[in-house]
Amino acid sequence: MELRQLEQFIAVAEELSFTRAARRLHVVQSGVSAAIRSLERELGSALFERTSQQVRLTGAGAALLPEARATLHAAQAARDAVREAQDTLRGTVNVGAMASVEVVDLPALLGQLHARHPAVDVRLRLATTGSAGLAHALLSGDLDVAFLSLPEHRPAGIDARELTTVPLVPVVSASHPLAQREKVALADLAGEPFVDFPPGYGNREVVDRAFAAAGVVRRVALEVPDIAMGADMVRHGLGIAFLPPFALARTSGLHVLDVPGSVLRWGMHLGTSSTRRPSSALRALLDLVDLHVIAL
Repeated sequence: MELRQLEQFIAVAEELSFTRAARRLHVVQSGVSAAIRSLERELGSALFERTSQQVRLTGAGAALLPEARATLHAAQAARDAVREAQDTLRGTVNVGAMASVEVVDLPALLGQLHARHPAVDVRLRLATTGSAGLAHALLSGDLDVAFLSLPEHRPAGIDARELTTVPLVPVVSASHPLAQREKVALADLAGEPFVDFPPGYGNREVVDRAFAAAGVVRRVALEVPDIAMGADMVRHGLGIAFLPPFALARTSGLHVLDVPGSVLRWGMHLGTSSTRRPSSALRALLDLVDLHVIAL
């Protein structure tokens, strides 16, 4: 069994396509197919179910996937140890983050990492399924580190350090009738349409918990995966939203409601795997994070 075979197996397992896996690895598809067939012969088991329309992992393939990832991580750690001895830091760091969330100055962080260690490659993935998706990618080994929001009961297998907390304030358009009132109760918002993130995003969970604790039912009329877009939706009168202050600073035409007792806090975390040893490249990035946390 070769590391190259495991790398190609992982690519097919993640893409569920031999064509996309070959494109991702910059090799010909026939080479990927041959490597998988060779691996299956060696292991004595089919790893994929192949039809003309889809590729799926078999039970054996699903069992092999986490072990294959762990093997590649171990091989990378061995390479890192040699490179550290040579005073040349190399490697790849897979970073996950949330779009439009200004907690860490990512360009500055990655720029400083590149300046210190130009041979370290960074692959940045912006969340399309929220913090829940980032946490899943950390657990599966797709990501090495993520900037995300975790619930109070954090998933097993993830080490998380809180970087900061951000208040979430209720906001309407400046022309909304509620903008004329000095104070508004949380129950007064129950009949209003809300603009919010989809389930799986940390800020959505914070707001959902607050309304559930107050026994108030709300209606989320629009789900958007981007804070800037959500602020624009509110500005155009499409609903109420709970937004962080940095969204208000860059969007005009918004009014913050005074809702006594509705101070919500949205925690931002630095997450890494608690079961995999961090590579030297990842440790180099982690050493720089605190220098680039944005004061909110």
